[in-house]
Amino acid sequence: MNKVVFFSSDQYGARALEVLKKSSDLKILKIIKDKNELESLKKADFQPDIGIVASFGALIPSDIINWPKKGLLNLHPSLLPKYRGPTPIPSTLLNGEKETGLTIIKVDEQIDHGPIVSQFKEAIKVDYTSESLLNRLFTLGGQTLTTILPSYLEGKIELREQDHSQATYTQKLTKEDGKIDWTKPAEYLERFIRAMFPWPGAWTEIKINQKIKRLKILKAHLEKKRLFLDEVQLEGKKPVTWKQFLEGYPQVKLPF
Repeated sequence: MNKVVFFSSDQYGARALEVLKKSSDLKILKIIKDKNELESLKKADFQPDIGIVASFGALIPSDIINWPKKGLLNLHPSLLPKYRGPTPIPSTLLNGEKETGLTIIKVDEQIDHGPIVSQFKEAIKVDYTSESLLNRLFTLGGQTLTTILPSYLEGKIELREQDHSQATYTQKLTKEDGKIDWTKPAEYLERFIRAMFPWPGAWTEIKINQKIKRLKILKAHLEKKRLFLDEVQLEGKKPVTWKQFLEGYPQVKLPF
């Protein structure tokens, strides 16, 4: 049975972990959820066969990269070398790509730079949000990993160097990045709303009773190249349909 240390900070990596836990060939020794727990590994009295990284929100130092017998493998939700960095799926959706995928690489000391162990493609459906697409990719990534891991650990997989000249990069999103630019075309705005869900959320400012409030646009759709809102959430309130919102705040107008 192969011993594993798993690194993940969020719900997406947890999708892959659930798949790995079902494998009778793997034993999860420890789950690392944030950078504060990395220090504890330097005092560990065991050595895993492999480390698995899936949506982990911190850089892993070189001594931990090289600690497992067969190094670390990272599940990155893009077709590397495209879309390296922290926000590959929001960036992919925002750019209107027709397909994406997930790449399993052997981790080195540069971000999303290591050689490719395995890679698969996934068509992007018109209703995918960042959340739903990430959930799917990490579930499939966990399944792929359990299939290839025995061969990898036995040294039977030939690693493929990335074409670094083709690399593109993404940036971390802030709350301000979710502000909607209503001058953009409707097709872009619809993609933007899906790309920003659930974080940082697509939002705009409205005036209610002479006060500026933030309104999140949770769901929208296109009809004949026009944008129609489906679900919104006023700050401090629960999500409601756009129709319900207008019934409560009929004076609110949005520029679309």
